[in-house]
Amino acid sequence: MSSRLLEVCVVVGASPKKLWEVCQAVDSHGSLEKVLLEPEVLHVLAPPFVSRPQAERKAGRSHWRRHHSFLRKKRKRRPSAVTAPIQDHFSGGDAANGREGSEDITVPKDIDLIALPQLCFPGGLQVTNVKREDQFHFLVFTDVFGNKSHGVVMQCYRPVQDWMSSCENGGKSKLFSAYGFCVISKYPYFTVLKDCLSCLLIKLRTCRFLDVEEKVKDFAAKLALVPIPPPGQLHLMFTLHHLTIELPSREDKDHPAVDLDLHLPFLCFRPQPLLQVLSCLLQEQRVVLFSADWARLTLVAEGLLLFLQPLSWQQPYVPVLAEGMLDFLMAPTAFLMGCHLCHFKEVAAETNDLILINIDNGSVSTSCSDTVDLPEIPSLAADCFTQRYQSLQVHFDLDQCLRVSCSDINDQRAQRRVWQRNLNHRIQGITTELIVNIFRDVSSHLNYEHRVFNSEEFLKSREPAERLFYKNVLETHIFHRFLRDRLNKKMDNFARLELSTRSEMQQIKASVEVPRRPTMQEIQARRTSSLLENRLINGQRMSLSNLVDDQTLNFQRIIMFDPAQRMPPKPVKVFQLPEFPETLSFHAVQSYYCELIQLLGKAINSVQIDNSSLLARYFYLRGFINLLCSRRLDALADFQTLHKTDTAIFPTQLVTRLVDSLMQEEQQQAKRRPELKRLILKVKTENEKPSVQLDDDIKKFELPRKNLDREEFVRCIQEGGIVKDVATIHRLFDAFTVGKSKQVNPELFKSFYTFWKETETEAQDVNLPTEVIDHLDHSECVYKLSSCVKTSHGVGKIGMTQKRLFLLPEGQPGFLEITMFRDLQEVKIASAPFLLVRIPSLRIRTSGRLEAFEANLKTETELWDLMVKEMWAGRKMADQHKDPQYMTQALTNVLLMDAVVGCLQTQRSICAASKLAYFDKIKHEVPMMVPKSTSETLKHKINPSLDLAEPQTVHVLLYTPGQLTCNDSKDEMNPKLWVALSGGRLVVFDAASWSMLQDSIQVGESQLNCMLGLVHEQVWIGSQDSVIYIIDTHSLTCNKQLTEHRYEVTGLTLDAGEQQSSLQTYSCSRDGTILQWDSSSLKVKRQFQLSCERLSSIHIHGDALWCCCGDSIVELRRSGTPQRRLLLPEHLRSSSSHFSSFIVIPEQGQLWTGLADSGDLYLWHTDGHEPSLEKISLTGCSGITCMIRVKDQIWVGCRGRSGVGGQCGSQLRGQLVVVDPQSHMVSKELQAHSDSIQTLCSAEDRYVLSGSARRDGKIAVWKVE
Repeated sequence: MSSRLLEVCVVVGASPKKLWEVCQAVDSHGSLEKVLLEPEVLHVLAPPFVSRPQAERKAGRSHWRRHHSFLRKKRKRRPSAVTAPIQDHFSGGDAANGREGSEDITVPKDIDLIALPQLCFPGGLQVTNVKREDQFHFLVFTDVFGNKSHGVVMQCYRPVQDWMSSCENGGKSKLFSAYGFCVISKYPYFTVLKDCLSCLLIKLRTCRFLDVEEKVKDFAAKLALVPIPPPGQLHLMFTLHHLTIELPSREDKDHPAVDLDLHLPFLCFRPQPLLQVLSCLLQEQRVVLFSADWARLTLVAEGLLLFLQPLSWQQPYVPVLAEGMLDFLMAPTAFLMGCHLCHFKEVAAETNDLILINIDNGSVSTSCSDTVDLPEIPSLAADCFTQRYQSLQVHFDLDQCLRVSCSDINDQRAQRRVWQRNLNHRIQGITTELIVNIFRDVSSHLNYEHRVFNSEEFLKSREPAERLFYKNVLETHIFHRFLRDRLNKKMDNFARLELSTRSEMQQIKASVEVPRRPTMQEIQARRTSSLLENRLINGQRMSLSNLVDDQTLNFQRIIMFDPAQRMPPKPVKVFQLPEFPETLSFHAVQSYYCELIQLLGKAINSVQIDNSSLLARYFYLRGFINLLCSRRLDALADFQTLHKTDTAIFPTQLVTRLVDSLMQEEQQQAKRRPELKRLILKVKTENEKPSVQLDDDIKKFELPRKNLDREEFVRCIQEGGIVKDVATIHRLFDAFTVGKSKQVNPELFKSFYTFWKETETEAQDVNLPTEVIDHLDHSECVYKLSSCVKTSHGVGKIGMTQKRLFLLPEGQPGFLEITMFRDLQEVKIASAPFLLVRIPSLRIRTSGRLEAFEANLKTETELWDLMVKEMWAGRKMADQHKDPQYMTQALTNVLLMDAVVGCLQTQRSICAASKLAYFDKIKHEVPMMVPKSTSETLKHKINPSLDLAEPQTVHVLLYTPGQLTCNDSKDEMNPKLWVALSGGRLVVFDAASWSMLQDSIQVGESQLNCMLGLVHEQVWIGSQDSVIYIIDTHSLTCNKQLTEHRYEVTGLTLDAGEQQSSLQTYSCSRDGTILQWDSSSLKVKRQFQLSCERLSSIHIHGDALWCCCGDSIVELRRSGTPQRRLLLPEHLRSSSSHFSSFIVIPEQGQLWTGLADSGDLYLWHTDGHEPSLEKISLTGCSGITCMIRVKDQIWVGCRGRSGVGGQCGSQLRGQLVVVDPQSHMVSKELQAHSDSIQTLCSAEDRYVLSGSARRDGKIAVWKVE
């Protein structure tokens, strides 16, 4: 894509011959009837406008060609048929006078000069005897690949006699003809280009007609000097004929720049018609805009499409149709087009099924009716949008009432820009909120692993009145593109707003994998909503503000606060470009670029070092300008710094072409500069990799049609949105294949799936008495209701939530709690007398109650016995292991049991369901008692692999403290837990509530080895791919990379003794390289090489740098000079033995070390001349993986030893040992992981967090005493 403001400038008007004929006709007849002429292209101006002097071109011919080969594509020369009338027109018919216009003209290949004249004069080119007012309109061009160009057209009238005076037999009548000046850009800078053309108009009014060509060329050449600002908050400003013009940047690379007044649709439409228009676009109807003002068509259309973001219009889009293009409206596909209002009746009469939108009076109709019979946007989202609409202040004059009047037009324009920027931000927040409210629940029906969207279940979850709207939207291209972005987990404004505005209950549901059921709070909200609707229907008035302010109403479906207040606009920095050169010679342009480079250098030096975002944008601009000046190595150096500072705006394709264009001499110079050599190597390496395209495939869930083996069964269950966990699905498969061949037939799967989904649907409509809702917690859901049975407390229905059993008495309101699952003492099947027989019953004993509860559940007895025992076992394990996921898993098992029994309906159904009683089985097979020390120390457990099908290894943990002085948002005030999983996957938790803030940040594709938090702004992450990735803790994005290491980065440490303003950070890589960084400037201050087998970690203590080097621990001075080396004892040396971790306690002269294949700790006393060694044996440990020091304790993560308390079933256990460094004794042995512990971290010395390998994959939170 072009990085200049101007792509091409085209002058359009009537040909000299046609104008001469009109003049002759008027002179002959003495009157002028309405005359429409065919507009033609008169002049085309496209960059470059200057070239090197001939001598310099010959000296560096190949050099220059290679430079331009990647800045602009090769263009075919236009045929002479185009250039001839241009030369004749501007040279007064004398084409042989040697003017510069006789050169061939090059035109960008995607500019259609055939259709352009009609679009420049959509109402026709008319010759008049009265000079008309100059006017503007706007165009959008779309090529076959969907790439857009944007044009602004200025129509100005000049007397025909201005050029006729030099011709023989010139006309006598005073006639005027319009000329169109069209400026085209790859970017939607409508306001900027309009301002620029307005400046040109001032020049044109005072110049001779024969000088127009030079004026236009000078104008276009100046615009071609204006670079496009990179995405972000840096705007550019330039002065054109004393008018200051600001060039806004894009918010990010995925969104266009917003350079128009977004409130125009709000001025044209009331809330209801505006929502109708957006509904039509979301349903991809054939939409036609009408206005008597050509300019309004494009501006309103562009605003409407921006309102739909992040949904992107995929259908034909022609906001301005010339009179000769009306047949486009007969296209059978969906489209968005614009016509002049005078064609309204004609279009309505001759077309069918068009949505006709009159911008001028704000009405919406169809070609068949005055009303639109299309489903409307869901009412809750529409009502919220309406309230926001009514609260907007869209009149600039009202805002200026209290302000001092500006005497300078540029000051007044600056005030208007600031006001408009803030208003645009607020409008974008409102429209993003609307889209979030409409599509918030889409993500809960997605299966990311298999890229499946369960549209049927999504539609069932909608209100009946809304389903037709969603059904239409789900079939559109615009929604398919939106789905693709959701499945790719794109973090855009929609995702950020949806994530930040989740209710507490939605966060809880997102943090556990549990089947969907309405909570008591949601049921109460639904009832409140229904009561309010009835009051409105019955004529009881209520204001919309009161309706929306009710915090219980619309609890789950709409946002209850203004998103613009949650995400205020970011501050903008404006950079002033130099004054344009007076003459546009090659040397003048080079001087202009040199001055611009100098100004950018000053700006870079003046920026605070911690404002890396602004620095990155300056480096981007300077790199591009250096490239235009053929300073390729300087450009490469700027892009290298940019790559380190912000990879989000790194121009990969441009830099790739730059590297390919380097001459031999430049390549040699680059190799002598290490930073350039690394960038060139990275670019070439990336080019050699096969290109990875984002997966666009989206599948709809379909029931299987053939027998399913185990693998296919797992896939279908996951795609159906039933369960993700592979182990659970394997147990379900075993339940269905008891005593049969190991395949599930499609009829059985369909029966199970139908039963499961019908149960979910019925649960949404459950009608619970008010007494039940009052007694249950807000977060509780009713998951099972029995049929009406006789119990020891009367007749009624037994209900089950995730916490308790309760009885609903039949025939009277009431609520009787049977038991909490944690209070159960005994559950068994008994028998109760009934007439002459005994029927099975379920007997439940609860602690604290003498009398047992008994229910004659008849045929349901065995199922309820299985379910209650499983919930009891799950509750007991959850309490003992401080892990709520055990309870969630038990609940899933119970619901699967219910579905298995419900779909099988055979005698073997209970036997099959018993295969799912996982926790009850563990309860009987393995002792469930957790050691007292573990139970007292363990506080909580977290599953970071919750949204994955299988657990992953927790490789690294990092805790970052909260910011008590932060005012930006609630989340940023809370501490965070950073979790590095396999494959470069990073998960972030709010460490105050342990809720997930970010389910996935992709940090490269390799294993992450180490993490380090810097103050409150950054997290550094070392990876196996040799890169240090830097995460912004506020935006949770990874836009910075340090690539100075050549091998995998294994360790990071911070010099806590340095000043906070200049933190010194050390990193190490496997090959023994140690780098000292200035963390503010991200520059290497010092580098030294340590000779060792494998450098795995480093720590700073005082003036020494301690390094773990496989078979030795090395102490270095700050200068990098080795001070001492402690070797692995000779009797422990083997091919597999190496130090895995160490801790230095300098004040006690202690060095604690652990070996990967030994269950012993080795303590070195380093005070003496010769270090002495002491061994501390750890019971049940087969290897030490990690260690940390917390307060006056040493916490050691281990692998459990087989056969010594190290087994749970067939799984290896992890062990955590707490050692007292004073007594050298083990004070605690803790067990909470079913696999080896991989990493430890401390949370402000109050808690220790341990992460385990993939068979467990969980994080345990331990209290430090």
